[in-house]
Amino acid sequence: MAPRGLWKGYLKLSLVTCPVVLAPATSAAERIRFHTLNRATGNRVEGVYVDGETGKTVESDDQARGYEREPGRYVILDDDDLDSVALESNRTIDIATFVPADTVEWIWYDTPHFLMPDDPVGEEAFAVIREAMAATGKVGLSRVVLHRRERPVMLEPRGRGIVLWTLHYSDELRRPEGYFDDIDEKADGDLVTLVGKLIDKRTQNWDSALVHDPLQDNLKQLIASKKKKRPARRRRTEADEEDTPTNVVNIMDALKKSLAAERGSGSKSGR
Repeated sequence: MAPRGLWKGYLKLSLVTCPVVLAPATSAAERIRFHTLNRATGNRVEGVYVDGETGKTVESDDQARGYEREPGRYVILDDDDLDSVALESNRTIDIATFVPADTVEWIWYDTPHFLMPDDPVGEEAFAVIREAMAATGKVGLSRVVLHRRERPVMLEPRGRGIVLWTLHYSDELRRPEGYFDDIDEKADGDLVTLVGKLIDKRTQNWDSALVHDPLQDNLKQLIASKKKKRPARRRRTEADEEDTPTNVVNIMDALKKSLAAERGSGSKSGR
């Protein structure tokens, strides 16, 4: 069963329109979450908003959004104000522009979503738009309101569906100019060759297990052990100290040792 959609609306290209549903492509549901507790009672701690001057609790009905135009002075905006400047239609993904797929750099990508037809009648229109983008090597650009915020989005054909990426706004990104300008060191050709060999030794096909989060497994084991007994705190040993990386003085020697170690581990595993 497909995950529950977080948004329903229409995909539109000129006069071609079809109903679609948007579902998140990522999930944090399996991640371990913690609650803040009162250590003395074991009860959960609730967060409240208080007035910064009076210290009194501010109920939700009395809370408002404010933009600080100068220190201590705010412009208050309510829901009607925000709705007045939002998209005219927040239920239509109207593709206004296409760009070559390979011209959108990774740094613009934010969050992926799966876009699917929401009705069998609209599948043909959906498929036509998807296949035309794939055939021309283009991705579509549009805007949509998600979580009460207007977001620029990119539509990328993927298999039988479309991946919709929310994109960063241009004023959210820091350009690399200025960060790398002081790096003048030129790479030695012999060192590059050695590192290339080291890369070849460690190259394998992509697998999702390569980005598995071991911390989640460790937390589950820790929580399970807490149910039985309180584990003793592990002391740092001399072996830990030996494993601590130190500054490498001779890069060539270090690379040669690394390659030798890789060859040794390879021969052992091949036995």
